[in-house]
Amino acid sequence: MAARRRTSYRIGVTGLGERQEIAPGLFINTVYRGCTPGFVVTDEGLILIDTPLIPKQAKDWREQIEAEAPDLPILYVFNTDHHRGHALGNQYFLPTTVIAHERAYKEMSGYTENFKERVYNSFKREPEIQAQLTNIEIILPDVTFTDSACLKYGGREIHLIYAGGHTPATSFAWLPEEKIAFVGDILWVDQHPYMAQADSLEWIEALRTIRTLGAERLVPGHGPVCQPDDTYRVEEYILFKRERVRDYYRAGKTKNEAKSGLVGEMLELFPVPLERKAKIESQIKSGINRVYREIQREEELAGVESGNGTPPPAAEHAIHEPQAEANLIPTPVAVGASQ
Repeated sequence: MAARRRTSYRIGVTGLGERQEIAPGLFINTVYRGCTPGFVVTDEGLILIDTPLIPKQAKDWREQIEAEAPDLPILYVFNTDHHRGHALGNQYFLPTTVIAHERAYKEMSGYTENFKERVYNSFKREPEIQAQLTNIEIILPDVTFTDSACLKYGGREIHLIYAGGHTPATSFAWLPEEKIAFVGDILWVDQHPYMAQADSLEWIEALRTIRTLGAERLVPGHGPVCQPDDTYRVEEYILFKRERVRDYYRAGKTKNEAKSGLVGEMLELFPVPLERKAKIESQIKSGINRVYREIQREEELAGVESGNGTPPPAAEHAIHEPQAEANLIPTPVAVGASQ
């Protein structure tokens, strides 16, 4: 994979921005920090996808939602994963029912006062934002699903499908009639994917699954609407990282040596704003750390299976083909509620 740079979509901004209607009754905001939230208008109420991290932005988003559909209740908030950028704003959209993958519930159940303190301290260089984070309330999912669920309201059909890859909880929302998918952090556009909790092979399979949907447009976890072909860049990035980490492992290099040797090489694959260089480097190292452990397990298993401890050549493209159709639950009633 040759290193190349493209125009970067700037993240980390703290403006408010205006909602964009990407299809009749489907809205997003690409300016908020932490995620690109969306909402779907149905005749019976609203279904939200992810919630903004920054309280000022979350409150603004609610105001924009109410301005667009003042007489409709918020039926559901769907969190595409448990990370703070996608779920910490839930508290600003009550009353509603929060729905997410069952692993998201498990992860968010572990968000203690220490977690809240870490979130607060992470904005120590941005006191205006930090001052907004003194009253964090963790709103857990009320309803969870394992493989998939389907919400049917007011003539809309929204399939919630587990994908994994980015995190053990990552899921996406697919609207087949509109041919639009809200894919969360499965897809990163012109940005280094965050891989600290990743399963790299599962992530590749998730990207391939998305390409089988028949979607015409994708809403990524961060940034503007894009096309299914944009998933190839993320897949190339992950495959390249796996290949280079495997090279280091087979050369007898330690995990720390792999991180030191590869961070500069990986840094060139996507544009990096100067003010975020240190943070992105740390993010890349955490991803290398994760992939190194995966490669180590794969190579050890291959050595055992070969009987002589010598692993066969890696076959990076030998990924299991995704099922063409998800096993969708017919109605929200069938989704298991977490206690």
